[in-house]
Amino acid sequence: MNVEGHIAPSEKHPGSLLEGFSQTQVSTLAVKDNLLVAGGFQGELICKNLDQEGISFCCRTTYDDNAITNAVEIFNTSSGAVHFIASINDSGVREYDMERYQLCKHFRFDWPVNHTSLSPDGKLVLVVGDDPDALLIDANSGKAIHSMKGHLDFSFASAWSPDGRTFATGNQDRTCRVWDARNLSQSLHVLRGNLGAIRSIRYTSDGQFLSMAEPADFVHIFDVKSDYNKRQELDFFGEISGMSFSPDTDTLFVGVWDRTYGSLLQYGRLYNYSY
Repeated sequence: MNVEGHIAPSEKHPGSLLEGFSQTQVSTLAVKDNLLVAGGFQGELICKNLDQEGISFCCRTTYDDNAITNAVEIFNTSSGAVHFIASINDSGVREYDMERYQLCKHFRFDWPVNHTSLSPDGKLVLVVGDDPDALLIDANSGKAIHSMKGHLDFSFASAWSPDGRTFATGNQDRTCRVWDARNLSQSLHVLRGNLGAIRSIRYTSDGQFLSMAEPADFVHIFDVKSDYNKRQELDFFGEISGMSFSPDTDTLFVGVWDRTYGSLLQYGRLYNYSY
């Protein structure tokens, strides 16, 4: 899929832009199983099934001036259907049904949405954006359930732990706050970066580690079982485009988008066995 040129869907679905897009600047990307979803700086959404030729679906979420697709998360509903949530800079969160290639939910907020994370049970959505407070909303109705206070600036990242109780928010105040959904009066932990905003957060699939990335040069990894007291810092040179753990938790990938040093860094997990 070469978005530098012209791409157009090879399938016909209601709402899909058959004329496609040209020279799309990719702002976010997500892959789960055989589905890839890319978002663009002009509100573009491009969906491709990796086991098929061509593009399955293209649409523009909005023609608003603030149309950046800030984040995408692919998930399976309780019935097994494939959906994804798109966080848009026009203050909207949109959910798409990939079985029918249709928009099925659209929630609006008072500020641009920078990131959303769906709880493991699919009932709650964590929403962060250009506001110091994070929101927990009902995944079906969009109704606000609780507002989390503590950050001092705008937030850019969020993630749920696989335990379904703990989640984290990353902010421009250079901190990542860890919360317990059972008591949201204050955060459990405040994890501090070095120089910049926390722009990306990931938990391993077993919930044992949390990683957080700054805009450049630093990725921090915390041991959850140590109550976040044990940490490792990855120090390198380059602007960070994102990071992700492998499903088996053995590898951490870090994308570097620097024009000179652009690369994909791969870190392997070391085990300490004692007998």
